[in-house]
Amino acid sequence: LTERTEIVIQSAGHEADDVEIPTVAAAAGRIDPDPVQLEIFNNLFASIAEQMGLTLQKTSFSTNVKERLDFSCAIFDTRGNLVVNAPHIPVHLGAMSETVKAIIADNPDLSPGDVFVTNDPYRGGSHLPDVTVVTPVHNDSDDELIFFTASRAHHAEMGGIVPGSMPPFSTHLGEEGVLIRNFRLVAGAKPVPEVFSAKHAASPAGKQFPAPLSRADELRRLLLSAPYPTRSVDDNLRDVSAQVAANNSGVRQLNELVARYSLPVVQAYMHHIQRAAAEKMRLALRNLDDGSYALTDHLDDGSPIAVRIQITGDRATVDFTGTGPVSRTNLNANRAITTAAVLYVFRCLIRDDIPLNSGVLEPVEIVLPECLLNPPEHENPVHCAAVVGGNVETSQRVVDTLLGALQAAAASQGTMNNLTFGDDTFGYYETICGGSGATPNAAGADAVHTHMTNTRLTDVEVIERRYPVRVQEFRVRSESGGAGRNPGGNGVVRRLEFLRRLKVSMLSERRGGYLPFGLTGGRAGAIGRNLLQRAGSGEMQTLGGKFAIDVEPGDVLTIETPGGGGCG
Repeated sequence: LTERTEIVIQSAGHEADDVEIPTVAAAAGRIDPDPVQLEIFNNLFASIAEQMGLTLQKTSFSTNVKERLDFSCAIFDTRGNLVVNAPHIPVHLGAMSETVKAIIADNPDLSPGDVFVTNDPYRGGSHLPDVTVVTPVHNDSDDELIFFTASRAHHAEMGGIVPGSMPPFSTHLGEEGVLIRNFRLVAGAKPVPEVFSAKHAASPAGKQFPAPLSRADELRRLLLSAPYPTRSVDDNLRDVSAQVAANNSGVRQLNELVARYSLPVVQAYMHHIQRAAAEKMRLALRNLDDGSYALTDHLDDGSPIAVRIQITGDRATVDFTGTGPVSRTNLNANRAITTAAVLYVFRCLIRDDIPLNSGVLEPVEIVLPECLLNPPEHENPVHCAAVVGGNVETSQRVVDTLLGALQAAAASQGTMNNLTFGDDTFGYYETICGGSGATPNAAGADAVHTHMTNTRLTDVEVIERRYPVRVQEFRVRSESGGAGRNPGGNGVVRRLEFLRRLKVSMLSERRGGYLPFGLTGGRAGAIGRNLLQRAGSGEMQTLGGKFAIDVEPGDVLTIETPGGGGCG
């Protein structure tokens, strides 16, 4: 951390020892902070979040976290507002602020060393497989609350009615897995290695003492006692332990930053970073013509996603009135997910390299009536709307609709192509890349994870070694991108052969009549297809966008992902 700081300072034309750190009063009250210091603190905060991510990747156990990088890490201020994040998953990062704020509201007695676990979609979560660990950061010198660190990881198995916890046909939250609401995993100071240790640990003097502050056993019981419990509880606990370690890495580095620069200076520049993002957003809005921008797209079942964006000077109102009602399917997204999509799109309007933080939405008002983007909350999960598809599918369509309304980009593939397979002993999950939409200035990219997802696919060598599956083919799907002056990106073809009896499910969109639309005369991209060939049969069976099937050894699943729309 120190070396990186000095390198940044020297690259700005200064000697490290000659840099004048602003006084507390100057840092807190200056309207225009020192640009060199602002850039330094931008990079310092971002570096801490990135180091948290590296810790999580290296100490995690599951393929989904270690190989696919389906996780996010970020730093928040004492009110739960996002300060800075690592370049991880946009749908996670824009929603986590609501999770941290819910933890603050539910726990007025925060203490140094506390650790909280939650996956509640109605308290800032996304869907049940996304488990968030939140750690308050207290100043080493006086125990004052100064920050929060948080990490969100997609657990490939969190229970539910199908292995992999991504059921295509769930009708309420209770069918989607284990719900964790505001679970205090650690109460008070507790070393990370002991969180998931045995019930007793040795003291420095060699004596045995109880470790009552860790509630790992209770978390295990919770994960196994739900109506549809997890199938891989040990993997869950190992990955939660890695998330705790990642958060504590951020706690340690933030306290080192405070020790070096002083708390008032660090907090002042934290607020400067957020204010700078807000000002950059206002500048981007001023570069747009005043007026109303509207578009309606549809999910495959015909549910409309409608948006009207009103630009007035340096402010914007994003109104989702006209969007379809709460769905009986699992394509409902919550307020946090919808906010994350808006945050992502408006951050894309800023051409400068700034951290994604809460300041971006300061000049943006979101109008969100009760609809499939804002279902009501109920205490009992059985009465809560199903949301597992809203996080991965509907969020993508919200982004397409927003970018299309602003004439900023044609539709991308509009889906994450969620594939899960497993049995009573394991669950595997992956999202599959496709084509991105073209813009007025560039063609769309082929075979990429687009917009709200930013994961990798598991390497062929890894998936074939760890799971009973063989990858027969994985290639670009030629001519699936829409034609145009700037053509849309192409999707992919992924063909998997199963080597033993398994349950396989798919949750995907853009398989119906609503194509990835083009922009300003560009052609639409091709929709996707899901096909099954039974062992010994030459016939291909079309499965549709959502299915849950049993496969036998030798059965082959072919997934053709959508392309992006063209532009011009």
